[in-house]
Amino acid sequence: MDLRYTDEQEAFRAEVRAWLRAHVPKERLPTVGTREGFDAHRAWEQELGRAGYGALHWPVEYGGRGADVVMTAIFEEEYAIIEGPPRITVLGRNLMGPTLMVHGTPEQKDRWLSRILSADDIWSQGFSEPDAGSDLAGLKTRAVRDGEDFIVDGQKIWTSYGTFSDWIFALVRTDPEAPRHAGITFLAIDMRSPGVEARPLVQVDGRAGFAEVFFTDVRVPATQVIGEVNRGWDVAMATLGFERDAPSAPAGRFERDVAELGSIARALGRDSDAGVRDTIGSLYAQALAYRWHTMRTLTRLARGERIGPEGSVTKVLWSELERDTFAAGRELLGPYGEVLSDEAPQTDPLRWHSKYWFSRAATIYAGTSEIQRNIIAERVLGLPRK
Repeated sequence: MDLRYTDEQEAFRAEVRAWLRAHVPKERLPTVGTREGFDAHRAWEQELGRAGYGALHWPVEYGGRGADVVMTAIFEEEYAIIEGPPRITVLGRNLMGPTLMVHGTPEQKDRWLSRILSADDIWSQGFSEPDAGSDLAGLKTRAVRDGEDFIVDGQKIWTSYGTFSDWIFALVRTDPEAPRHAGITFLAIDMRSPGVEARPLVQVDGRAGFAEVFFTDVRVPATQVIGEVNRGWDVAMATLGFERDAPSAPAGRFERDVAELGSIARALGRDSDAGVRDTIGSLYAQALAYRWHTMRTLTRLARGERIGPEGSVTKVLWSELERDTFAAGRELLGPYGEVLSDEAPQTDPLRWHSKYWFSRAATIYAGTSEIQRNIIAERVLGLPRK
């Protein structure tokens, strides 16, 4: 296994770094929890698309650059290091687009793929429900066939960008008598349809990037079924496979955050504290270990291998590193962690405040650490079920 980057990959990194330094907004964009902020992020996405960075990994035939996993990871790492604005196209670009390429009809691909790439359509994901948690097959949102349409009733929750997104891809139960993993259909639903209501979920940091989405007698054309009716579970597993295969958290971002932690310790005069030094040193070692883990994963993907259940190891590593890094930062900052003062030692008090609170969810979303450890135990290590 050769973990060094090639000359071509290093040249690509230099190209990306130069472009981002020249174009990333100098001022923080307004939060995506407002219409103004969402539109500002959409405009940024459109600039990325025009520059050819909208969806690097998409095949050329669909408007992408056909970049391999290593090139894509290089872009994501440079984007994380420079702290580009949050990508509101992530669900369309990484999940819905690839799903359409595999399971969509020619008409569906023509209708949606180019609009995902241009950020004219922003997608959200309708998988999570209030009473289902991580048990995706426990969904209760129903869709009943009525002529050429389905009538959808139910609720989704923790829907990223749901307040202002244009479309949502959702799992709905179309055969309540079927076994749990059968009788489910994958639907594309226009968020502007009558009967769709999105209610923002305001977080403890005052931002509202999530929403509850309610469906009341929402009429959805049957032409918007992705895959086959009652076979949506298979489509959903493909969608989640796109999410879990590649390392979704660039290693460089953790190294950057730990380095900033060191700067804060120096600013507070705590850099000689043995406990602080031990904590920061331990986090830095974990960040480096994660980097080598992601390099190994990328090497396998570049060879055309699939990661499968071992992807759960990646999820546990990055989510717990994120949680622990910002927890250490909040403890180090003390009152500066909550009081957003210009006198705070960190360069951007709001960033650390928001990152700490968001990191509390890192071990929950995209499959909890408990679920991931069960997968590792049973499907990677071959341990018996309890």
